[in-house]
Amino acid sequence: MGVGALLRSYDAIPAGDPVRLRKRTSNLFRDRARARHGLDVSGLGGVIEVDPVTRTAQVQGMCTYERLVEATLPHRLIPLVVPQLRTITLGGAVTGLGIESTSFRNGLPHESVTEMDVFTGAGEIVTTRPGEELFDAFPNSYGSLGYATRLRIELEPVRSHVALRHVRFTDPGVLAKVVAEIVDTGTWDDERVDGLDGVGFAPDEQYLTLARWTEPDASAGRASDYTGQQVYYRSLQQRESDLLTTHDYLWRWDTDWFWCSRAFGAQHPVVRRVWPRRWRRSDVYGRLVALDARLGVSGRLDRRAGRPAAERVVQDVEVPVERLAEFLTWFDGEVGMRPVWLCPLRLRRDAGPAGSKPWPTYPLASGTTYVNVGFWGNVPVGPRAAEAPTNRAIEERVQALGGHKSLYSEAFYDEQTFDRLYDGPHLAAVKRRHDPDDRLTSLYDKVVRRR
Repeated sequence: MGVGALLRSYDAIPAGDPVRLRKRTSNLFRDRARARHGLDVSGLGGVIEVDPVTRTAQVQGMCTYERLVEATLPHRLIPLVVPQLRTITLGGAVTGLGIESTSFRNGLPHESVTEMDVFTGAGEIVTTRPGEELFDAFPNSYGSLGYATRLRIELEPVRSHVALRHVRFTDPGVLAKVVAEIVDTGTWDDERVDGLDGVGFAPDEQYLTLARWTEPDASAGRASDYTGQQVYYRSLQQRESDLLTTHDYLWRWDTDWFWCSRAFGAQHPVVRRVWPRRWRRSDVYGRLVALDARLGVSGRLDRRAGRPAAERVVQDVEVPVERLAEFLTWFDGEVGMRPVWLCPLRLRRDAGPAGSKPWPTYPLASGTTYVNVGFWGNVPVGPRAAEAPTNRAIEERVQALGGHKSLYSEAFYDEQTFDRLYDGPHLAAVKRRHDPDDRLTSLYDKVVRRR
């Protein structure tokens, strides 16, 4: 029924009009042109099946990870990578950004997909598998090649709880060496590491959180609850070890949108007591941000208070682990935004010699350990805010360090640089084969020109 509605909505779009999704929510942080007509994907948000024997699941493209986890956890199974925010969809993570603490051993969400159906710009549903042209070009294409309607993915076993160790580092260079060791060995202090991420609060205060799936005994005590008065990211500074249910671990960052809920006062003890738990989630905060952008409240308040105009800096970048300390030193001097999220990753697919790039439009190198650095906020820059000087400087620095920038937020590359970094000619060739009438917006037009 969902595919039927999708096909009918495609047929209703006038010839020559761009083809886009018709959906109310998004985890993208860039303005987009609105189409008069859109694809009806309202019937594509379900879990088709979970097979605990083969450890696989079949899901529809608009299924959220929250809904999928609800279906897999009763079987003590989870997707190989569960992105941090509940409302990220399977199709969105595969065609865009998806990363979490298991990425140091499981790579990125598209690497655990074994088959998917893609609705193309030609109005056709194409079944594609790893190694095929459309499949391999699909990651990081952000809808420019089509939209996933069905995906079959691998699952992995977990236990009821997750034991955490928060290890403090005062030197980012030492932290980077520990990350490299854990990625290579899967252990730390002779203890298995199942999940790995961290937070940098200051240049001399950084933490790695080492997670281990576990079945605690009675002596372990009650698991912590960070959906109430306590705030998860603050716990890294307050305790060396912790215990969470697996469910709460998967969504530990969603409750306060990492630390961004503080902008709405949601971390203030008094406000938190009256802020309903059901509204402590990333999609609620996202709607508040969108409302502020539409009404321009923050800008007016800044002007009234005499504060310089602020530039929005919402980015995730991947830097080779051996260049992490160099990037953070530059970042502190030029941007000065803290905390930052640190999440190691390494591609799961090995397609040839080290340094090769097995996913053409997701240009990470095989055999290389990266650290995702996430930072989300505003930087006061004054009259040049509209020119986005900070974002442009970040792009240049990441490129110089051999890194990679995710495209869910603003991008400012010129077209030649963009094509070189994201394999534009190859992507365009695949698009011509599956979208001969150019109904779908190109990747550059989407993420840079915001069309």
